[in-house]
Amino acid sequence: MQNAIIKLVSESQLNHNLPNFKSGDTIQVFSKIKEEKKERIQMFEGVVIARKGSGITQNVIVRKTVGGKGVEKTFALHSPLIDKINVIRKGKVRRARIFYLRKLSGKAARIKEIKTVKPVK
Repeated sequence: MQNAIIKLVSESQLNHNLPNFKSGDTIQVFSKIKEEKKERIQMFEGVVIARKGSGITQNVIVRKTVGGKGVEKTFALHSPLIDKINVIRKGKVRRARIFYLRKLSGKAARIKEIKTVKPVK
């Protein structure tokens, strides 16, 4: 009984307009930032190094390099603070969690891109 109620409530909170992405992909996450009385949208672009959890508790860790320093942010995918997510590039990696990128820098930290052929209309 309780599991059914929890499942019903969590399904109503899910964000159904998420694009299909995985580890190694470069994404833009547009999140809402509240500063005093104002609300604005801030964009964070980086490489997905991990997706954790399932259902409403699903998180994604995004990493980018700023001024030679690595910056990682964890986003709750089904949070109402996430405005939208755009996939910029599809990356070719062989692991689900690419934490080895933390040790790499410069050209060594690049991920090979998967080229997709768009259908001709």
